[in-house]
Amino acid sequence: MKTHVNYYFLGSVFFLIVFGMLFLATLSAPASMQIFGNTNYYLFHQLFRIGLGLCLCFIAFKIPLHTFKKLSFILLFINLLLLIAVFLPKLGVEFWGAKRWISIGNNSFQPSEFLKITSVLYLSAWLSNRFYGSSKKNWSSWIKKGYYNFTRIFLPFLVFLGIIVILLYFQRDISTLGIIGATLIAVYFVSGTTIWHTVLAFLMGFASTALFIIIEPYRVQRLKVFLSPGTDPLGIGLQVKQSLIAIGSGGIFGEGLGMSTQKFGFLPQAMSDSVFAILGEETGIVGSLILVSLFLLFFWQSIKIANAATDKFSKLTAVGISTWITFQAFINIASTIGIFPLSGIPLPFFSYGGSHVIAEMIGVGILLNISKNG
Repeated sequence: MKTHVNYYFLGSVFFLIVFGMLFLATLSAPASMQIFGNTNYYLFHQLFRIGLGLCLCFIAFKIPLHTFKKLSFILLFINLLLLIAVFLPKLGVEFWGAKRWISIGNNSFQPSEFLKITSVLYLSAWLSNRFYGSSKKNWSSWIKKGYYNFTRIFLPFLVFLGIIVILLYFQRDISTLGIIGATLIAVYFVSGTTIWHTVLAFLMGFASTALFIIIEPYRVQRLKVFLSPGTDPLGIGLQVKQSLIAIGSGGIFGEGLGMSTQKFGFLPQAMSDSVFAILGEETGIVGSLILVSLFLLFFWQSIKIANAATDKFSKLTAVGISTWITFQAFINIASTIGIFPLSGIPLPFFSYGGSHVIAEMIGVGILLNISKNG
């Protein structure tokens, strides 16, 4: 075991969290004052969630990695039950026509955010057992036949993906499904499977996404807005239009922290989906590039953690977590600046919300755990 963790990775996470909280303090003040008569209401709620996330991060850091591997199926099973529970009356909560949340008292959480962790842990454990549970000689003979690789690995992998697709489809959460699907395919590819399996899984995922877009009118409208940004500028195209106005207003150095005008009700979802647009308005290209650089540093260091891992489960888990968080960050940024269809997913460590921040902090704890054991 190493005597210390990867401090470069830890530093990137530290700056992302601090940067996010300082920015949220100014961003949330107008809405907080208007709704609750207190400029710090949203900030204090997010600080509590960050504190809870840090506690769970420390727990994930201390738990032995082989325990995560043993419990991966149980954790996934509980998560799947929670995904089903969102459809139960009095327990599930519906917002904007989608049932994705579970309410407990005055609090609610989104089980699909934690599926990003549990699915990676389970797939990493399952693949490491399938590939490396038998002797090398035995495995080589199965590879030559090709039978084991297809029937015992690829087909079960598709079934696993299918279960996730069904549950998230009925929750109308295609954006989260895309993040999880891409992450799991990346883990499957890195595990050493035949490359045409990955290509086929990707093509099937692309076809499924196209089908899900076609059968939902509002998704078709989002695609039209992406292809033609001037479409319905006061309706479904409003968020993209105002995001571009905010980023364009920032220029090179920005309007200054707290000086955004778009956050005063002009830009929808300013604290969640469109937080990058406000950051671009207040800090300009310079601040935006600093944030992108922090996420690139996060990805680079997390991949170094994966490369240094001494066992296949840790390596695959590190790849999965790093892919999930980084891919989600750049999809959020890309949709905000109009080079990707509007996604509705949060920006990691920045967007207001509890479930995604807590899930990300748990993922960071597991990565730190892997780095100290590498």
